[in-house]
Amino acid sequence: MRLTRVPGVVLIAIAAAMWGTDPIIRKTMSGTTSATTIVFGEHVILVLCTLPFLFPALRAVFRAGWRYVAAAVVIGAGASAAATILFTDALIGHSDFITPVVIQKVQPLVAVAAAAALLGERPRPSFAWFFLPALAGFWLVNQPHPFEPSASGVVVIVEATAAAVLWALGTVLGRYMSRELEFQHILSLRFFFGLIASAIALPVMGAAAYSDGHDSVLILYLALVTGLAALTLYYFGLQRTPAVLSSLAELTYPAVAVIAGIYAYDQHLSWTQWLGVGLILGAVTLLPVRRRRVVAEPSRELVPAAASA
Repeated sequence: MRLTRVPGVVLIAIAAAMWGTDPIIRKTMSGTTSATTIVFGEHVILVLCTLPFLFPALRAVFRAGWRYVAAAVVIGAGASAAATILFTDALIGHSDFITPVVIQKVQPLVAVAAAAALLGERPRPSFAWFFLPALAGFWLVNQPHPFEPSASGVVVIVEATAAAVLWALGTVLGRYMSRELEFQHILSLRFFFGLIASAIALPVMGAAAYSDGHDSVLILYLALVTGLAALTLYYFGLQRTPAVLSSLAELTYPAVAVIAGIYAYDQHLSWTQWLGVGLILGAVTLLPVRRRRVVAEPSRELVPAAASA
C-alpha cells in the first residue's frame, strides 16, 4: 500500500508509536553513556544517512526565505538536539522512568497554542470531542492511581517539560516548513542543525564524542529506527496534517512508552490504564474521518498578517 493513500494523521500516530520504544533503549544506557554523547552519535548517523538531500535542502530553505531558515535552526537545534538531550538525561540521569514520559502530555497543549499563534490553525469547537478524551486517556495511562497522581524529582520535571515544549514547537514549525519544502529536505535540515547543536554541547557538557561498542549498537538502533524511519513517516504525514491534529496523534508515543516501560520493569496495567489506552486509540483512529471538520483552514503565513483597516 502506498503511503500517499494512508491518512497523514495515521502515519504520524504510527511514527509516534515507534518512538514509544525509544525511552526503554535510552534507559538501558544509564550509567554508561551520557545523554549528550548519545544524541551526538545519533545525529552523526542520521546526517550520514540523509547526506544526499543536504545540499538540495540547504538551497531550498535559503530560497524559501529567512523565516524558513530560522524555523529549520529551531527544529534542529531545539527539537532535535536540545529536547532529546534533556529528555535522555531525565531518563538516564535519574531513577524515575515514568515521570519524564508522563510529562509529555503537555505537548498537545503547547502545540495547539503555538499553531494558533504561528500558523492560524484554530480548532473548531468539535475538536474538543477528540482532544479532551485523548488527554483524559493519556492521564489514565500514565497514572496507575488517577485520583492520587504522583511525580517526583524537580530536575526530572523541568527537563522533561522543556523537552515537551521544544518538541511541540518542532511539530508546529515542521508543519510550517512543509508548505514550501519537501519532507526529505525538512528531515535533512533537522538532522544537520541538530548535529551542529549537539557537537557544540559536547565540550559544554564535558561529554565524550563516542561510546563503547555495546552502547554504540543501541545508538545505531535509535538513529535508524526511532530516528530515521519514524521521522520519515512523521514528516511525510505532517505535510497533509494540521499541527493541531498531529499533536493529538503523537499521544500514541507516551502511551506506548509507558506501557513498554511498565512491562519492562515487570509491572502490570490497571483497568483504568487500559481504559486510557482505549480512549487514545479511539480518538486517533477517528481523526482521519473528521479531520476536515475539526480544524479550520490554516493561514499561509508564519505569523498571520494584521487585518487591514
